[in-house]
This record gives sequence, structure tokens and C-alpha cells, in this order.
Amino acid sequence: MNINMDNEWIFFKEKADEAGTPLTEQQLSQFMIFYECLIEKNKVMNLTAITELHDVIIKHFLDSLALSRVCSLSQEDRVIDMVTGAGFPGIPLKIMYPDTEFVLADSLNKRILFLEEVIRACSLKKIEAVHSRAEDLARDKSYRDSFSVCVSRAVASLPVLSEYCLPFVKTGGCFISYKSGNIDMEIEQSEHALKTLRGKTERCEKFTLPDTDAERSLVVIRKTGATPAAYPRKAGMPSKQPL
Repeated sequence: MNINMDNEWIFFKEKADEAGTPLTEQQLSQFMIFYECLIEKNKVMNLTAITELHDVIIKHFLDSLALSRVCSLSQEDRVIDMVTGAGFPGIPLKIMYPDTEFVLADSLNKRILFLEEVIRACSLKKIEAVHSRAEDLARDKSYRDSFSVCVSRAVASLPVLSEYCLPFVKTGGCFISYKSGNIDMEIEQSEHALKTLRGKTERCEKFTLPDTDAERSLVVIRKTGATPAAYPRKAGMPSKQPL
């Protein structure tokens, strides 16, 4: 497949190559389709405040692909993107790792319908978009304790996100939280929650997004044992009363 690329897509390809996530022409085409779907749907529903191509490439696409700094997914992995929103980081990661099974979960059905459109438009396989709250989905035996990796770019504190995400991870697997650069205190404050949920911070990879001064972090939390059945607590409790 031969595609014509303007300077922004050439920039994306170069930065992806530099980051160790080289993209085929098919993958680049899928990113272009995703961008078109995102901008078109954003006209009628609030998916993202970031709409300029250059900014989307850096702050959504390259940020999502930064997972490769701490984890390389394989076809044996099963990955869940919790509170996926407009599909970040799940859709970019799915494009990057076509043989890996993905589940994208979100509580807003309109976003799930959008993601299903993207999945069809990009011809993505081995991917499911699920309309559910984390508190409810974690009670489903086909999802709880069944993923090697859980990712989330959701805006919430690490103790809250850990309560939502760790129940989905197999023992020995990991939850990877996309965070801002200033994360040290939040990591320290999450120690009690992680002990309760059976997780342990393994590493924090800090980096700067290309062509910006935006500092980012990837916090890798290893699942050390089965999360007690009481977690996550009922809707609203994790954020109102963090562990």
C-alpha cells in the first residue's frame, strides 16, 4: 500500500521510529483513518480538546505508543484499556500490536459506539469495546483476573485508578498508568492502596513528549496476588474515599 504523507505524518513516522515503534504503511494509514474519525465525530460530541493534527500526533498518538518504554506486548498478551475515553491509549496500541487481544472499556455508551466505528473503519481484529463501569465489569469472571496488562490514561489519582484497574490483572501481570511528570508524591501516597489491592510499584519511567516540554510518566504496578473480592467498591466510593 502506497500512501501520500504530508510533513506531519512524516514527523510521526520518524518519531515513532526513534521511539522503537516503527510503523508500516498499513499502520500509518490506520492512524490517518483514526484521526479523520476522531475529528469528524468531535464535531458532534466531546471526545477531545486536542484537534490539530500535530498536537494529536504528539499528545495522543506518540504518548499512547510510549508504552514501549516499559512493556512490549506480544500475541500471547490480553490487554484492557480502562476508561478508554476516545480510545487512548487503546486504539494506537492496537494498531501498533495487531496480534494482541485488546478490550476497551468505558462507562459512556456514546464513546463505545464511536470506538466501534473506528474499529470497523481501521479493520482492526481481536479487539472489543465494552460499555461498562469498572466497578461492574470487575464482577464479571470473564474479565476479572484475566489480563496480562491493564493500561489507563484516565485522570484520577493513583490509589483510585489502582482500585479500578488492578482487579482485572492476573497475578504477575501489571497495571500501567499514564501520568504527568510530577508523580513522585502520588506514588508514595498510593502505597497503602497497593498493599490492600495486592500490587507493588515496580518502576516509574519519566520522559518528555517530542517537540514539547511536556513531562510524562509511565507508572508500572506489578500484581502480586489476587485482589480481595471487596474491590473495587461500589460506584463512587473509590474516588470519594480513596484507599
